[in-house]
Amino acid sequence: MSIPGSPAAARDAGRFVLPSAALEGVGERPFGVYIHVPFCATRCGYCDFNTYTAGELGTSASPASWLEGLRRELDAAADVLAAAPGGSPRVDTVFVGGGTPSLLGGSGLTEVLDAVRGAFSLSDGAEVTTESNPESTSRQFFDELRAAGYSRISLGMQSAAEHVLRVLDRTHTPGRAVAAAREARAAGFEHVNLDLIYGTPGERDVDLDASLDAVLSAGVDHVSAYALIVEDGTAMARKVRRGELPAPDDDVLAARYERIDRRLGDAGLHWYEVSNWAAGDDGRCRHNLGYWDGGDWWGAGPGAHSHVGGVRWWNVKHPARYAERLADGDLPVGGSEELADADVHLERVMLTARLRSGLALGDLGEPELSVGRRLVGDGLLVERGGHLVLTDRGRLLADAVVRDIVTAV
Repeated sequence: MSIPGSPAAARDAGRFVLPSAALEGVGERPFGVYIHVPFCATRCGYCDFNTYTAGELGTSASPASWLEGLRRELDAAADVLAAAPGGSPRVDTVFVGGGTPSLLGGSGLTEVLDAVRGAFSLSDGAEVTTESNPESTSRQFFDELRAAGYSRISLGMQSAAEHVLRVLDRTHTPGRAVAAAREARAAGFEHVNLDLIYGTPGERDVDLDASLDAVLSAGVDHVSAYALIVEDGTAMARKVRRGELPAPDDDVLAARYERIDRRLGDAGLHWYEVSNWAAGDDGRCRHNLGYWDGGDWWGAGPGAHSHVGGVRWWNVKHPARYAERLADGDLPVGGSEELADADVHLERVMLTARLRSGLALGDLGEPELSVGRRLVGDGLLVERGGHLVLTDRGRLLADAVVRDIVTAV
């Protein structure tokens, strides 16, 4: 199988072959598998992910055809990576995202994890996460996932305020996310995440406080909180453009972020990435840390992205095309690129700057160091243990901090 049009890949007896330089060190760096489930019951107005409702797909694709394609892609991935000096790597983390993975049910998600295990060996203590929407979960669902070998649950809560959920086109009731988190904990999951979105039009401070009260009552060990971004092409963007909804206000977003950080910190959940808080190191999402720390991963499923040793590629987006390509014996790749050293450096700065561990001084050139130390003087960074770390104020301006550093000349 081959990646079309990529100088980084070659065709060898019909197989996709990564260059030897990309395969060097495979298995020494963290290695993850991401599975993209492209199905949703409804489309949320703010979402621009590669997802499809049943009405949008019609008869062109189904969970069954997607799962068959997934098995084929994972088997091909293991064959490709077997060319690494140490052979196919053991998998440290698995993350099933979407879309709405919980629409597959406990049995469907068990088949997904079985497909990963059929192609790869999992490391001892591998982190295995699935995203779930609260309305498509139950105690039985979580019991099935725990028995299958999942170790971490991530639930899309977004808000505890009914009118905010309505603006976001979310279908679950305000209390369902907390109930689902408690069910997951009762099923034996030590690691449970709740996602929040803040800054939705119409959200008030009292609504955010109610959401944080609910999160903290659920006993979870991880919270992700994201400022609402109105993405072009979404239903929400069209409403904002027509004046039906106000655009998010930057000052409000900053105040809400500070409120979230203060409440979570007081409760023992501390930031380890600008938008993520955990109760101790064990609560952190190891899969996402693999992305941020420059690890390798194979992304399987429609539209999924992969990265191995400086080569990055992404799959075709439509589930029907994805399944067809794999049935024809080809990897379903839509495009690819080989990262130059400058690209690798740029991405490392952009990602590690957002981590609590910060930017290693040794990773920066002299112009970048000069800018970084100026930002220390501005109170946006602090130098600690050979790293530049965002201050509380710096986190509010993280994108501008990164932009200043990476554009240093």
